[in-house]
Amino acid sequence: MATLDTARPGDTVTVARLIGDGAAKRRIMDMGVTKGATVHVRKVAPLGDPVEITIRGYELTLRSEEAQHVEIAF
Repeated sequence: MATLDTARPGDTVTVARLIGDGAAKRRIMDMGVTKGATVHVRKVAPLGDPVEITIRGYELTLRSEEAQHVEIAF
């Protein structure tokens, strides 16, 4: 399955699941990235890190390593 770091600007995707465990997963969930949430990819930096998304009505910037923990469905 694809992860959030592979999404392109303009894509609207749904969070399928979060990969990993422990503090990293909890941190992502605390930011509002949970299973079933709709994510709109706004911008991706030229080198691919960071990724700016809109989720639950607010804008959030994730590092590429954090985005790799989010599996998505198009």
